[in-house]
Amino acid sequence: MKQLLLIGIGPGDPRQVTYEAVEALRRATVFFVLDKGSDKDELVRLRRAILERYLPEGGYRLVQVEDPRRDGQAPDYVGAVQDWHAQRAALYARLIEDELGSDDVGAFLLWGEPALYDSTLRILDLVRERGLALALQVIPGISSIQALAARHQIPLNRIGEPLTVLPGRRLGEQARIDNVLVMLDGQCAFAALDDPQLVIYWGAYLGTPDELLVSGPLQAVKARILELRDEARRRKGWIMDTYLLRREG
Repeated sequence: MKQLLLIGIGPGDPRQVTYEAVEALRRATVFFVLDKGSDKDELVRLRRAILERYLPEGGYRLVQVEDPRRDGQAPDYVGAVQDWHAQRAALYARLIEDELGSDDVGAFLLWGEPALYDSTLRILDLVRERGLALALQVIPGISSIQALAARHQIPLNRIGEPLTVLPGRRLGEQARIDNVLVMLDGQCAFAALDDPQLVIYWGAYLGTPDELLVSGPLQAVKARILELRDEARRRKGWIMDTYLLRREG
């Protein structure tokens, strides 16, 4: 049975790596890192920085492989994601089988919280379906949602009111927005909203030196968010952002 750790490392600040995660880092002997292309080299460098900070003595192997590409323009979003997961499952199964010896402990360093908007647990279910036995442990991490609320100094929930978390592509389906957290909004769905009572709390690159924060009435600040977002993506080649939309009044 192969031993594997899924370690939540927070949204970017090495200081937000929990002590439980540090203990898990020290148990691992092999770290798997997915290379997402030259425009996202910084994501690999950030992972390496975390390892160098908490494992300065070394004593581990780093296995870096190219991540399968997902068709972001496919008309069938769900089908495209499922195909991508199947490709990743085949890759993960090969890596785990070939790179982990009987005494090794493998690990994936996952941004934020492994159980929130991360596909690794689902992919490892597919790996198990291939017949590979895994002894799996998940180490929770600080999510970008928590970091966003902390930076803006706001509670995520209001008294007696639910909090909805959804991807950007589902924002337009909401009949009414009261308290909604939006993840993975590559198309900036908030820009199409014209409700004057909505307030936005937006953040990008949370916990990193490039952190960006904007808050205020949506109609007053959305142009600024779009401008900052476009400039940052041109400069860095990638962006990770999230935001809370809240009805006031």
